[in-house]
Amino acid sequence: MQRLPVTTDDERETAIDAAAMAIRRGELIVLPTDTVYGIAADAFSADAVQALLTAKGRGREMPPPVLVSAATTLDALAVGIPAYARALVEEFWPGALTIVCRQQSSLQWDLGETRGTVAVRMPDDEIALAVLERTGPLAVSSANLSGRPAARTADEAVSMLGERVEVIVDGGTTLGADASTIVDCTGAEGRILRRGAISLDQLNAVLEPLGASLTDDG
Repeated sequence: MQRLPVTTDDERETAIDAAAMAIRRGELIVLPTDTVYGIAADAFSADAVQALLTAKGRGREMPPPVLVSAATTLDALAVGIPAYARALVEEFWPGALTIVCRQQSSLQWDLGETRGTVAVRMPDDEIALAVLERTGPLAVSSANLSGRPAARTADEAVSMLGERVEVIVDGGTTLGADASTIVDCTGAEGRILRRGAISLDQLNAVLEPLGASLTDDG
């Protein structure tokens, strides 16, 4: 396991390159995001995604979300994206908003028991975005063992997942105290599935001019 800092430009380049190469080899990495540290795998490698779930002690009934480096990638992964979802993406991406949409049927991947959906987010973190630009979409879940608090530092990630990943990008303490807010955008009206860093009031403030609003099932 390599633990790589990003305090200088050279270190940053070395860490991003090592992380991207590990992903291309089908291995797992840990990287900082704008919320918490994430454990990441190539979204299009079924073996890598299964290794991610196994590392966390999770079953296929809890598929990981997919992180992207640009909002435009959403249309390559999802279909039937409603107008209210696009309004939320425009306002809160990059940021702590995960949206669940109907996935493109042509995608050759296996994220678990998704029931034809995909959860997508664009993180507001320079290191994460730099890695994503080189790798393409990544399956990313919080860097912790299932049932344990999400890692906010590389030390916490190492203590739980160090033996299961190839590269840990050490970006210091993450800024986000809360995980992302998850919104189900598969229907005519959106629903909050998990409360997080972005509140219901913040989301509805964007949607009210459209005559839309969200319900809170989180």
